[in-house]
Amino acid sequence: MNPLLGLLGVIAIGLALGRISFYGISFGTSAILFVALVAGHYGLTITEGFGNLGLALFVYCVGISAGPTFFRGLAARGRVMALLGGIIVLTGVVVTWTSAKLLDLPAELAGGLMAGAMTSTPALGAISESATDPSSVAVGFGVAYPIGIIAVVLFVQLSLKFCHSPDIDESTRVADAAMLDETRIQRHAVAIANPGIVGRRPSDVDTFLNSGCQISRIRVEGRWRPLPAEYCFQFEDHLLLVGNPSDIRRVAETLGHLTQDDNVVLDADRERKSVVVTSPDIYGYSLKDLSLRSRYGVTVVRVRRHEMEFVPSGKTQIEFGDTLTLVGETAALAKIESVVGHRPRALNETDLLSLVGGIAFGIMVGNISIDFGRISMSLGIAGGPLIVGLILGHFRRIGPIRGSFPPAAQLLMTEGGLALFLADAGIKAGADLGAVLSEHGVGLGFTATAIAVTPLIVGFGIARYRFKLNLLQSLGATCGGMTSTPGLAVLTGANDSSQCVTSYVAAYPVALVMITVAAPLLVEFLKWAY
Repeated sequence: MNPLLGLLGVIAIGLALGRISFYGISFGTSAILFVALVAGHYGLTITEGFGNLGLALFVYCVGISAGPTFFRGLAARGRVMALLGGIIVLTGVVVTWTSAKLLDLPAELAGGLMAGAMTSTPALGAISESATDPSSVAVGFGVAYPIGIIAVVLFVQLSLKFCHSPDIDESTRVADAAMLDETRIQRHAVAIANPGIVGRRPSDVDTFLNSGCQISRIRVEGRWRPLPAEYCFQFEDHLLLVGNPSDIRRVAETLGHLTQDDNVVLDADRERKSVVVTSPDIYGYSLKDLSLRSRYGVTVVRVRRHEMEFVPSGKTQIEFGDTLTLVGETAALAKIESVVGHRPRALNETDLLSLVGGIAFGIMVGNISIDFGRISMSLGIAGGPLIVGLILGHFRRIGPIRGSFPPAAQLLMTEGGLALFLADAGIKAGADLGAVLSEHGVGLGFTATAIAVTPLIVGFGIARYRFKLNLLQSLGATCGGMTSTPGLAVLTGANDSSQCVTSYVAAYPVALVMITVAAPLLVEFLKWAY
């Protein structure tokens, strides 16, 4: 058979099988591995190089996707969830190490079992790339992956059934209502009464630099007009603040006092405009650096980024593709459109130079070797592009290399890279499938179950009884720590609360990066211990 046709056939059959759902559970792209194992077992071979290319593309795009939340999750309110994600991964590492020593499992087979039980395809890639026996890694993953998915789904369902109580429902409802209120963008009038700010420009008041709150308009002769470019605070001026409730209250305390002005009538058609940032003169700079109000007479009152809308502070850095809601006079709005770029088509254009340059630099980073006594370590094709992708995803742009892609293009590259890697790994491992299974037998299934279940119990227990999180927060963080999207799907399908999703999002990127780095390290140390 033509090797290219064989590769495409394996991918097509795997994707088709991955769409089949059993009680809400499907394998998705990972089903390609199972088809590839069977094809390889019956003698199919493919051209070298596809797997490494797919792996580099996949982990680089994973890094780009996780970058915006990974570092912030370590430092912001989600650090408890991020810590839980780390604890779950470390528990999986300890259980894998113990099982491998007790059952005398080969290091690379044990690594594959851990990657599968914790449903982490990036970890599979990281181990396979540096493995001397990648077939054992793929077989271990193939055995453990279904067990990992089923374990998380059953754990979520049983927890929802047996830990359910009216108190939890009420606390969840109250917490959701409070969260929704604090994140909802509102506007409120304020009267200037602080003599310390009279005569100063808004950009000279530190409160606006650190708070997600903006002054959009001033009341002039009973009408709310856009704030002029040269405006300075004056006693008894009435201004319109835009932001979330907590930021509005904090800013109002600095300016004067909130007023009960319910008659806020705005000329939104002519004095407000949404523009898309595509100009390099705008993205990469903070609002304070851009000084759009003093230079052009417009105020950025909202920013829409990655399906999320927020009110910026002076420190907010504008990114490529941001949609800015601007308030200003008609002439000023017409002028600013050409300055920010406003080329919506550019959002659908993939910068291939950034893609190739970023992956190439990641591979170079991965080739750097560091010696730890008898052990020589490198990040490899999996770790190097992942780290570079994380950094680029966080900063969004470094020099000429852009750290963002259109969502559809990024999804295609991620799934396409993963498909190539899984097909290559499975076909190569298929020849040894029977030998590995006959040597270790059902013990692999019990080991995979232990690796999957123990981190679930430990992570959930710490979340509930050490950090005092409610049921949905605990389950969301646990699913994130296990990098289990099917588990999250079951959780969100059982309730309407947003807490499980926010907990998952905070824990997931930390766990994803940790297991990708920890898995090959575990294999190397197991080899050294043997």
